[in-house]
Amino acid sequence: MALTAKQQCFVQEYLLDLNATKAAIRAGYSKRSAQEQGSQMLARQEISDAIDEAKPARSERTEVDADWVLRRLADEVEADLADLYDDNGDLRPIDEWPEIWRQGLVAGVEIDALYEGSGEDRRQVGHLKKIKLSDRLRRLELIGRHVRVNAFQDQVVMSGVEGLADRIARAKLRNGSDG
Repeated sequence: MALTAKQQCFVQEYLLDLNATKAAIRAGYSKRSAQEQGSQMLARQEISDAIDEAKPARSERTEVDADWVLRRLADEVEADLADLYDDNGDLRPIDEWPEIWRQGLVAGVEIDALYEGSGEDRRQVGHLKKIKLSDRLRRLELIGRHVRVNAFQDQVVMSGVEGLADRIARAKLRNGSDG
């Protein structure tokens, strides 16, 4: 069955951020019912198929796919903090940082002027430069969770379950309990 114009709009909007509620609102559904509408849309096979069919075109258009993400994460994890400093150990100006650092590895920069003295004798004696790094461990975790790596798969092991009901029943009999 062909999709309506509104459903096609939902598919395109959904591909922007993979948020069904927001996609439903942007596609013209009521804000009050957007969460329910988005959920219902995703449950419909023809809409799910349309989304799956549109994803490769989106990846091609944006040139972002799983390989790109993994390469980017690997580059970010391997970025050398020493690249931010000059030979004297001073923080380089931001425009001299390698691009990978300027594109999100540094979460913030704070530069404060340091002064000595007061009144007319007050003079600037230096700067305090602080950088806040983004979470590199999170990047490692994302790489590890990639399907082909499986480094962080959750595993639940249960042992000793066999005969558990029999042991509980025997314990109850010993304690004089019926259940």
